[in-house]
Amino acid sequence: MLRRLHADQPASFAFTPANQAWAEAQMTKFPEGRQASAVIPLLWRAQEQEGWLSRPALEAVADMLGMAYIRVLEVATFYFMFQLQPVGQLAHFQICGTTTCMICGAEDLISVCQDKIAAKPHAISENGMFSWEEVECLGACANAPMVQIGKDYYEDLTAEKFSALIDDLAEGKVPTPGSQSGRYAAEPAGGLTSLTDYDAGKATYNASVQLAVDLGDTVKRIDGTEVPLFTPWLSKATKPKAKPIQKDA
Repeated sequence: MLRRLHADQPASFAFTPANQAWAEAQMTKFPEGRQASAVIPLLWRAQEQEGWLSRPALEAVADMLGMAYIRVLEVATFYFMFQLQPVGQLAHFQICGTTTCMICGAEDLISVCQDKIAAKPHAISENGMFSWEEVECLGACANAPMVQIGKDYYEDLTAEKFSALIDDLAEGKVPTPGSQSGRYAAEPAGGLTSLTDYDAGKATYNASVQLAVDLGDTVKRIDGTEVPLFTPWLSKATKPKAKPIQKDA
């Protein structure tokens, strides 16, 4: 599929102060001269801030990392996780359309999108809130069919559940990601047949869903007002080192 920059571009882009600080912290993960390794997280944060990646955003990331603009463009056009055109203000749905999801009802989910959002992929709904597209395998085959919003998976969907999920979002509700049929992860739909004491001491949700719920970071975009500190290496770097023990002569 040919992926090009959108015809209408904003005049400029700048990270919010909090997102700028976060981006600069990501760069410290890598040795001097290797800051280009941070290109994917910086592009992702720019997309979370704006909803999509504009040319000014790509150029800003290139400048921060000391990369040629074409190199950043190559990354953005290669990975389908990056949106190169405006998307719905609230949610952009990526419907997995590969074999397992297709067998389990992905076409029904696409029909819901066509009915409730827009007839064609990448078109924005009339209220400006939603957009959708069909994508290749997202690796949640055991929980098919599924839809991705940002970094979160909504699994074990039916047309009815997906339609209700869209309605909930439109009403300002925040649906919990993960299985929508009550499964904890990818155990048999009929329940566990082994390791039946697995429930003892486990969290309410599986690890990825629990983290999203604990952070309150699901469908909302990261606008810089509440940015969790995922930079523990900085505190380690600034922590004073213990003085060596002096041995008696």
